[in-house]
Amino acid sequence: MEHSIWPLADLEVRTPRMVLRYIDDDRAARLAKLAAGGIHDPAMTPFRFPWTDVAPPQLERNTMQYFWRCRANAEPNSWIIDFAAEVDGKVAGTVGLNAQSFPSLRQVTTGSWLGRAFQGHGLGKEMRIAALTLAFDGIDADLALTDAWHDNGPSLGVTNSLGYSEVGRRRALRRDSPDLLLEFEMSREHFDTIRRDDITLHGVEAVRDLLQTGR
Repeated sequence: MEHSIWPLADLEVRTPRMVLRYIDDDRAARLAKLAAGGIHDPAMTPFRFPWTDVAPPQLERNTMQYFWRCRANAEPNSWIIDFAAEVDGKVAGTVGLNAQSFPSLRQVTTGSWLGRAFQGHGLGKEMRIAALTLAFDGIDADLALTDAWHDNGPSLGVTNSLGYSEVGRRRALRRDSPDLLLEFEMSREHFDTIRRDDITLHGVEAVRDLLQTGR
């Protein structure tokens, strides 16, 4: 892909444990296969939209189409930037930033998942702090939002360990039944207290121009 035309293709976030890379077709296919191999206990879903309930090969096809839509629909007032989290050269999962009216609201929402073989090793926290570094230091966000079902222990563990503030609880549909969703936010001021100096950003300036994130 020509990076000068589509700067997102050159965007990377590097930590000592992983690299977040923009999802091209090859990484999308590897993530689709990883998802088909399992992300969670089939008896429950950690997602607000239960996209993993679909059987292969439709699951893989839907996953590819989702990443293609995110690419095609990115523009300054509405975008989702998804990354493949690579650990020792292997795709371990994905993390993304989602924003609406970012030039005015200056806020992002994060979402992520890991393949089951990569869970339980602290990688969820590592890729969340990496994504937050891009949000606050790279594109100058003021606020980061996230949410999780009340019984999603791994997600809530990451959120609490990073010091988010709980800002709401609401009923939402989960597999067509009402359940409790917890909502959290992190301010720039709090991020300043947890910022790490071993996380680096690459290709950010061109992305700031593409998405018009300057003030």
